[in-house]
Amino acid sequence: MARVIVDVMPKPEILDPQGKAVHGALPRLGFTSVTDVRQGKRFELEVPDTDEATLDQVREIAGTLLSNPVIEDFEVRVEGDA
Repeated sequence: MARVIVDVMPKPEILDPQGKAVHGALPRLGFTSVTDVRQGKRFELEVPDTDEATLDQVREIAGTLLSNPVIEDFEVRVEGDA
């Protein structure tokens, strides 16, 4: 079995209130070197193989179920891949 990671993030032009809340809390906790925070989602999918057909299916899943393509971008990668 292989593990495929799908990272979903708000598009850069979309406001991210959760990221802003985390960013606002950091200085109060003594962390002053962070200049911005964006919060997203991570999905781990177990698949039998990482051939191109399987990865195409994962991309379709990511684009139709795991993300909202109007406001989010996603990235698909195989865990442990260099």
